[in-house]
Formats: sequence, C-alpha cells, structure tokens
Amino acid sequence: MSFGHLLRFAVFLGAVAAIGVQAAPAAPEVYEGLVKVRSKNLDTVYVLPGADFRAYTKVMIDAPEVKFKQGWIKDINRSRSVSSRISDSDAQQIAKAMRSGFEGIFAAAFKAKGYEVAAAPAPDVLRLSPAIVNLYLNAPNPSGPGVRHSITVEAGEATFVLQASDSTTGALLGIAIDRRETRNRGYGMMATTGTNSADFEDLFKRWADICVKGLDALKAGQRGGSTQPAVK
Repeated sequence: MSFGHLLRFAVFLGAVAAIGVQAAPAAPEVYEGLVKVRSKNLDTVYVLPGADFRAYTKVMIDAPEVKFKQGWIKDINRSRSVSSRISDSDAQQIAKAMRSGFEGIFAAAFKAKGYEVAAAPAPDVLRLSPAIVNLYLNAPNPSGPGVRHSITVEAGEATFVLQASDSTTGALLGIAIDRRETRNRGYGMMATTGTNSADFEDLFKRWADICVKGLDALKAGQRGGSTQPAVK
C-alpha cells in the first residue's frame, strides 16, 4: 500500500468526521491486512495481527507531509479584499512552517520518553511516516501592507495520519488517523501568524504525546501476553 493511498483514505475519514454524517460508512474493521483496535484518544487505529513492537527502542521519522483541505484557498479568499487574499506562495510558506514545526515536536516527544531518533534503518528501529491532511486555517495571516486581521475563536482543524512500519523490511505494522480542531478559547481573538502557529503547535504536541503513549501501550500489552492490545 502506498502512503498516498493511506492519505486519501484518511482524507475521506476526516471529511466524514467533520460533517458528522450519521449514515456515512464507518472505518472498516480490516484495512490493508491490519485490524482495527480500540483507542481512547484517536479516532481510528489499525495494527497488524501478531506484530511485536517490543524490539523497537528507536524510531526513524520521515519528513511529514502537509496537505490543505481541497478548495481551502478559494474558500478563504471568497470574502477577502484583494490585499488580504491568500496566494499559492502564502499557502506554501504556511505548509513549510507546519512541516518544520510538526517534525521538531514529534521527534522531541519520542526523545523525551527515551526513544532514540535514528537516521537509518535497523532491526530495532520503527519507521514512522506522519502527515497532516485536510488542514484548514480559519484566518490565515497573509504578508504585505494593508492586510486586515480577523477575529477567531479557533485557529482551525486538521486530520493527523501516521503510518508505522518496520524500517528494514518495510512491513506495514500500524496506522493511526485522528481529526481534531485546535483549542476553543471561548472568546474571540485577533488571528496572527503567531497565534495560529501556537494553537497548531499545541495540537501537534497532543498528537505526538498520544502516539508515544500508544507505542508504550502496545509494547506493555505484549509483555502482558495480549495479542491485540488497546491503544491509548
């Protein structure tokens, strides 16, 4: 299975969750040979039956992909003046900053829990391929003079995708998908590049912490003899 296939699947699940369609099909119980497992903190998690995560003491983290929700630029610019419109260049800069911020946060979370971040495959290295899809900023702050700022309660939303595989064989071991909105402040606030970055970094930290705890839970469950542990 290609990572692109997984991202398309995640975009679909994230879109279904976002609009809350009651009759929409739920995530299948089996996907690409992986079995859906219980998770208290993530929308959808799949694990390869019989996969043993106890050997992995290090992680190798691929550069994250960042994809905006389809039609986001057009949607944002619809109600904006010419000077406040988001250009393709603005969107690329936002995506670049998101990739950099997420990569650093993700690596730091694993290091803080004792996992070495490896640069090359090895038998004790778990390869993690993360992505942020369906990214939607409610009030992106374009550059240039005459820019009008917007007031928002939330910075936006996104869907997190993580593919875990054996770094030496490439065997797919697990998938995690989760759609979330940034924190709701409960009051309106002027949206700036700084406030948007801070809110999304907070969201990224939550996802990173959940993933580290999830890997720990998988390893602990296997030490206890469980063949299909719950993931936090």
